[in-house]
Amino acid sequence: MQPKAFPNIIFDLGGVLLNLDIARTIRAFSTLTGKDFTQWYSQNKQKAFFTDFETGKITPDEFRQILRQELQAPLSDAEIDHCWNAMLLDLPIERLQLLEQLKSQKRIFLLSNTNAIHKAAFEKIIQTQHGIASLSHFFEQDYYSHLLGMCKPHPEVFHYILETHGLEAKETLFIDDSIQHVEGAKKAGLQAIHLTGNTDIVRIFN
Repeated sequence: MQPKAFPNIIFDLGGVLLNLDIARTIRAFSTLTGKDFTQWYSQNKQKAFFTDFETGKITPDEFRQILRQELQAPLSDAEIDHCWNAMLLDLPIERLQLLEQLKSQKRIFLLSNTNAIHKAAFEKIIQTQHGIASLSHFFEQDYYSHLLGMCKPHPEVFHYILETHGLEAKETLFIDDSIQHVEGAKKAGLQAIHLTGNTDIVRIFN
């Protein structure tokens, strides 16, 4: 599959553009509470309240309170946010340069499963690292699950983007680092690439 051949591309954020290490968050919560956080959260499986947070059904305060109850630990807001944001790393300049190049040639979009706490944190990261307030400059539209009220891997979120922007599924490529999200895109009729291991998004467009 040649990514350059597609006129429309939908990018995931964490693990594709923004470097991500979910193990850091798991370790942070596990160390702080003495409990194995993978009982509640991992890349491939998570308890329902995480999805509720990602789709905007609960607020950050409600999310923190549920976490305290689940973990049976009197954690402060700052402790929770620190552990929760530990997975968010950096966004290499080469990836922003790639987006800048692609947006002049194609219709490109962002679709991220995220939440209000993470969005504030990664926007602070890119502001500090690159001096930009948001990623919206690089995309025709950037979609965040907690604002959209839908999340991957459900086909409905892909259908929504296709219909909103008049895109043909067969002409649209989706790139994500989570296999379940890739499978969801395929069910919606899109072409999809599962970005694995140490493969950099820049490399697949070379």
